[in-house]
Amino acid sequence: MAATESTMMALGTQAPYFQLFDTLSSDLVSLQQAKGKKGTVVMFICNHCPYVQHVMKTVVDIALDFKSKGIGFVAISSNDVENYPLDHPDIMKVVGLMSRFPFPYLYDENQAVAKAYDAACTPDFFVFDNDLRLAYRGRIDGSRPNSDIVSDGNELKNALEALVQGTNIEPKQLPSIGCNIKWKK
Repeated sequence: MAATESTMMALGTQAPYFQLFDTLSSDLVSLQQAKGKKGTVVMFICNHCPYVQHVMKTVVDIALDFKSKGIGFVAISSNDVENYPLDHPDIMKVVGLMSRFPFPYLYDENQAVAKAYDAACTPDFFVFDNDLRLAYRGRIDGSRPNSDIVSDGNELKNALEALVQGTNIEPKQLPSIGCNIKWKK
């Protein structure tokens, strides 16, 4: 479990377009379809990462709370499934259903979307405003697996609340930390 930090894409960056297979619905889902009226969370996750597993209930709770406030959510897994079979789309579907994901769980088979977002780790969070400009990137909170800090999602929630309210997002943003994305060789 080697810890990797997110690369912190420049604020204001336009969200790269995508259209990927949703393992939950078996439909293709695009960025425009995932977009929320007030903002959009694009997160890179995977099934096997202990950092993702540690915060997944918090992520689901935040999505359930903020979807009704106009925030769209989408999760993307870009890991190499040949070398990391637990991240296979069939298992993604099982994990998404068991965790009751209220958002699509997309499979980035050729890893082009992860590269376009300069995603580095799981989980890696990107929050875009209603014009799909990057407004927040980084961690969900200061919690980590095997730490005494309970995951409450406060940093991500604060950013989303600012988007909903139309106020400024805290400019001090810390990188997410997690397992590196498993790139194909």
